[in-house]
Amino acid sequence: MFLIGLTGGIAAGKSVVAERMAELGAVHIDADALAREVVEPGTDALRRIEEEFGPGVIAPDGSLDRKSLGAVVFAYPEKLALLNSITHPAVRKRSSELIEAARAENPRAVVVYDVPLLVEAAVDHPFDIVVVVSATEENRIRRLTELRGMSRVEALRRMASQAPESERLAIADVVIDANGSLEETLGQVDAFWGTIPRAG
Repeated sequence: MFLIGLTGGIAAGKSVVAERMAELGAVHIDADALAREVVEPGTDALRRIEEEFGPGVIAPDGSLDRKSLGAVVFAYPEKLALLNSITHPAVRKRSSELIEAARAENPRAVVVYDVPLLVEAAVDHPFDIVVVVSATEENRIRRLTELRGMSRVEALRRMASQAPESERLAIADVVIDANGSLEETLGQVDAFWGTIPRAG
């Protein structure tokens, strides 16, 4: 198995890169999807979140009210740290299970673990290579405001809640520059894919 850690700041273009790798044959494990899965109704993580943050972060149907929780954690770094201390271990456990399942199914699989908070969560899977998708701050702000409808202030706050770009680049084995056109970004992914050993 060949295990790729894929990360990038919000709106850098990481999802585009992950989708391309999946098209090329990678087993795609999405940390954001796992983060939703581990706080579904009935989970230990959701129970702990309610204990720490109160019933106001639980929707009437018993699910996590992400908007209410987001309003709290993105405004207060210590609250975000508390939330992460609950969710990150649960995501780590689930991702380990899925990586091992992929290995069991195909020992020669290429697995891409798509994890926005690879630096922040100190994700310690035994990656063969770490790929960082990089874009300038202004490009990321433009994407967040134009494509996701955020205000500039909200975009800056979301970006500030993540590790600085320099910390991501410091752990990169490969950097995909996503400042250009979609075709240019995908071309870099295809070129990288051609370097991956299929054995192991």
